[in-house]
Amino acid sequence: MAVFTALKHEEVLALLNRYPLGALLDIKGVSSGIENSNFFLTTGTGRYVLTIFERLEFSQLPFYLGLMKHLAAHQLPVPEPFETKEHTLFTQIRGKPVAIVARLPGRAIESPAPDQCALVGQFLARMHLAARDYPVFQPNLRGIGWWKHATGSLEPFLTDEVLHNLVEEVIYQDGVNRSSDFEKLPAGPIHGDLFRDNVLFDGDKIGGVIDFYFAACGPWLFDLAITVNDWCVDLDSGAFDHEKAASLLRAYHAVRPLQEQEHVYWGAMLRGAALRFWISRLYDLYLPRPAAVLQPHDPSRFERMLKLRVRERDLPWL
Repeated sequence: MAVFTALKHEEVLALLNRYPLGALLDIKGVSSGIENSNFFLTTGTGRYVLTIFERLEFSQLPFYLGLMKHLAAHQLPVPEPFETKEHTLFTQIRGKPVAIVARLPGRAIESPAPDQCALVGQFLARMHLAARDYPVFQPNLRGIGWWKHATGSLEPFLTDEVLHNLVEEVIYQDGVNRSSDFEKLPAGPIHGDLFRDNVLFDGDKIGGVIDFYFAACGPWLFDLAITVNDWCVDLDSGAFDHEKAASLLRAYHAVRPLQEQEHVYWGAMLRGAALRFWISRLYDLYLPRPAAVLQPHDPSRFERMLKLRVRERDLPWL
């Protein structure tokens, strides 16, 4: 979350007139995240999150918001989008798409325990299964095609060594993505960004899972790799915490049993998940957009992680 588009008071009032959410009581910009403009919104009827989409187009919004509504209908703790008075899930402000969703209870945790990792694994498997019958398709906008494009754009800013490492891994991942067996992996809608700061714990349960705006259709194993690479590692070194990884993987497997073919691609997916976020953080560092409130992330964390994943042989699995 961030604030790229600062709203005037009268703009907020005009926007709320399109929703049956009551009178404005308070609105505050949110600094975490790097993609959209986000605000905590309080009205006479409750607490919400208002999002202005800075990169996504109007034609792309139905996938993300519809998926959130679909998952909420399956009793998963995700932010349900609210309809306007015209019964649409989004509207516009300054020519940009905007949506209002429920603000869920809980808070993010910095140092998860194994039992919390298990809850995250259980949620992810439930989400994958619940989304199987979601009828809208969305390619991964931060997938292999974007990795190639972004690497080319980053070339002027990188040392020869860093550029070589990026290009070498992109070539490897391109080969993985093109293999016929890879295309047969279980797939469907994925969250695509299930980091610690996107899960809110409310006591001993998950109160909410947020930020579905990197969601896409792709291999569920890739989504699992993204999640394990954040929840089950030392954030400084990138090394696995095998107890946490075992808890998360067992909990996931209990809901959606993992296949032997997924084991074959597990190492490649862990590498791909590290690469995806290394590239995106390099991109945001060297090619940033102006924002009223913005906290960029350090890309070196995922550079270190990728180097580990390339040479590791003792990978967590069942």
